[in-house]
Amino acid sequence: MSKKRVIIIGAAGRDFHNFNTHFRDNNNFEVVAFTAAQIPDIDGRKYPKELAGSLYPEGIPIFAEEELTRLIAELKVDTCVFSYSDLPYEKVMNISAQVNAAGANFELLGTKDTMITSEKPVIAVGAVRTGCGKSQTSRRIIELLMNKGLRVVAIRHPMPYGDLVAQKVQRFATVEDLAKHKCTIEEMEEYEPHVVRGNVIYAGVDYEAIVREAEKDPDGCDVILWDGGNNDFPFYKPDLTITVADPHRPGHELSYYPGEVTLRIADVVVINKMDSAAPENIQVVRENIEAVNPEAIVVDGASPIKVDDPSVIRGKRVLVVEDGPTLTHGEMKIGAGVVAARKFGAAELVDPRPYTVGKLSETFDIYPGIGTLLPAMGYGEQQLKDLEATINATDCDAVVIGTPIDLNRIINIKKPNTRVFYDLQEIGKPDLTEVIDDFVSKHKLG
Repeated sequence: MSKKRVIIIGAAGRDFHNFNTHFRDNNNFEVVAFTAAQIPDIDGRKYPKELAGSLYPEGIPIFAEEELTRLIAELKVDTCVFSYSDLPYEKVMNISAQVNAAGANFELLGTKDTMITSEKPVIAVGAVRTGCGKSQTSRRIIELLMNKGLRVVAIRHPMPYGDLVAQKVQRFATVEDLAKHKCTIEEMEEYEPHVVRGNVIYAGVDYEAIVREAEKDPDGCDVILWDGGNNDFPFYKPDLTITVADPHRPGHELSYYPGEVTLRIADVVVINKMDSAAPENIQVVRENIEAVNPEAIVVDGASPIKVDDPSVIRGKRVLVVEDGPTLTHGEMKIGAGVVAARKFGAAELVDPRPYTVGKLSETFDIYPGIGTLLPAMGYGEQQLKDLEATINATDCDAVVIGTPIDLNRIINIKKPNTRVFYDLQEIGKPDLTEVIDDFVSKHKLG
């Protein structure tokens, strides 16, 4: 019986995980290519032989997704496996139509074939869209666990944009580790908030190897916290699944892939940002949770903000810099920086588009709906230079930094600026304290 020839359609994350868990060392399939989207400059390389296993001594080439139809024909492909996240259902099915029209099957892998079992209890945090508030939810859960004297090791959804062999297993325990592993802005935004609060976080490419290292972490490990990315479902089999929903985007919880999966498998759903969302939008989210997962515990939440120096904002024409992925494939029109600018009395939000240079200009071409916000894109050195140049060229009085890290540490901002901070705050009962108390008791921890 001949092997099925496969292309994995991805974005340097779930695609590699699906390969590792379902296709590597599997003689029934031959993965002939990956395709790449969403993230700039990740095509044109190979998934290396050191990670691909004995069946792929030359590694596996990675192409741009735009070449998919040609590749299906030239490589005689039987099946294309869709393996990235945070797309509207219409876009997923557009890709399916392209694949089917070219003669191949279209496949989505589920939890059974892709979740790895850990020896430690696992709490998974996910979301229905990028930018819902996973990070502050994860921080809140870790805080509750650490207050009980438990040693928590976080594992982050992959962002392997560099040397894949070097990134097989990465451990971050200090801010210096971010430089050691040559992290992009996007990686620092996820890892730095963990290490500055005193817990270790792992990431990388091979999530079987990662969890085995995390389980025996030198600082100890009582609980694994899966810190999900985009709106993907967990790579590990969870003992407790917490999904975050966003009433600023009501209805998206039932119309984006695989966000609805994360909603349907949730034990707990946190409705975040209720302090800044319209009541009718909150109600839409409540009704949709009830429709597809009526057994879930629903926790009401807010993400109140504070800033270093409100005087930098008050009465000023400000440039707001927000988390990049939240504005791009997350499609958010408002972030913590905008909320802070409005709350603390900015006179005007300055449009950065006339001042963008290089790859930032390309970002606005690809995502024209961003509007009068500046995404903190930093997937590579050139993007960092372009970000710095754009900020400093923009005709504004001050800069509001709404990213999870201090941009001043990695670029030179020559204008007055202030940072925005936000943490999850539960409203009423049930709350995450009750959820974590039950989890700790059930698993006889502490």
